[in-house]
Amino acid sequence: MNTLLSALFRALRSHRWLRLLACAFLFTSVGNGLTQVMVFGLLLDWHAPASLLTLAYLFATLPGFLGSLVGEKLCMRFSPIRLLILTEWLGLLALLFPLLGIQFHSMVALLAVQSTEAFLAGMSWPALTLLFRQGLSEAELPAATCLETVIFASQVLLGTGLGMVLFHHLPALALLGIDALTFIGSLVMLILAGNALSSLAPEQAAETDRPMAVRWQALAPRQKRSLLLLPVLAAVGSPAMALLPALAQHIEPDDAAGLALPLLFARSMGQLCGPLLLNRESLSRYAGQNRLLLTCLGLFFLAYGTIPLLSVTLALGVVFIAHLASNIVFAVGTFSLLSSFQASQVSSASGKAWRWQTASASLFTCITALVADVLGPLQALYGVSGCALLMVVGILTRYCK
Repeated sequence: MNTLLSALFRALRSHRWLRLLACAFLFTSVGNGLTQVMVFGLLLDWHAPASLLTLAYLFATLPGFLGSLVGEKLCMRFSPIRLLILTEWLGLLALLFPLLGIQFHSMVALLAVQSTEAFLAGMSWPALTLLFRQGLSEAELPAATCLETVIFASQVLLGTGLGMVLFHHLPALALLGIDALTFIGSLVMLILAGNALSSLAPEQAAETDRPMAVRWQALAPRQKRSLLLLPVLAAVGSPAMALLPALAQHIEPDDAAGLALPLLFARSMGQLCGPLLLNRESLSRYAGQNRLLLTCLGLFFLAYGTIPLLSVTLALGVVFIAHLASNIVFAVGTFSLLSSFQASQVSSASGKAWRWQTASASLFTCITALVADVLGPLQALYGVSGCALLMVVGILTRYCK
């Protein structure tokens, strides 16, 4: 078998540091998911106004823009594993914000932890891609793509799912304690991974060129395309994601909240399974062609557009298919980013892609919210995501290999 999953298993067997890194980020994903559930759950219990809930979403995304800038600069001075350890320490310290929020009933403190986590996620992304590029061979890069997909899905599947189950059964302070334990577990794994990395053979750690900034004007068309794949996915996907609660109300008007966990589970399973269908040897070809990417984005758009017309069971299946398709694009985009740049460029390139993805998601989410207030959620989905999809067709055609 030449699937991404088999590539990941082979890489995990070959590299002890990669096994430890995977464990570290699974711990972190659970912790981040618990934090998000706790923050939004407390805000809802405290009857936060709708405007504050909207701000909570922006605070959970926009600081990542600044974080990626900081991470990109720090990668030029420090090793990526040290930078990842630093972000985990800061994440553990950031749990003081929800502790203060719980003690003093402070909504501002809850928003502060959202902002800090977003900042640290943006800060760690360039370091993580640089670590993959330095520690893995060219043939093993599909394994990195698969691992990032597993990390991405596990935050919702494990962290958010566990948080939603436990939120109404445990006090907030107990959830915070579990959250802290996940960060401590991640720190231990990262320190052990750093020790394992220090013993790499010289040929495995050969790419030691000093990280350097990339300039758009100096990039080849293939590199420009790789920088744009994740932002265009965000442009098409973010309106649908933002409108999912409103679309759920169309399916189950009397129990939309009860649909939250099944919808999250269906979404996460799709995110997890989609990339696993890809053949590792075909990733380079998929990254340079438009047919698969536009088919997946179109399928995502059509799937979300039919949700209000379906029963609960069919809607869950459609959400699964939608995110199976979207995360094929995510996997191809991630692989393209890792493989199109040298180790000396990849931290700068991934930082740019993260910032553009964040800006794209924030812009199209805000436009969607404004249109939904005037025309309604379904019309906003068709209008904003449809226009974004047409824009993506133009961009991918312009930078097609």
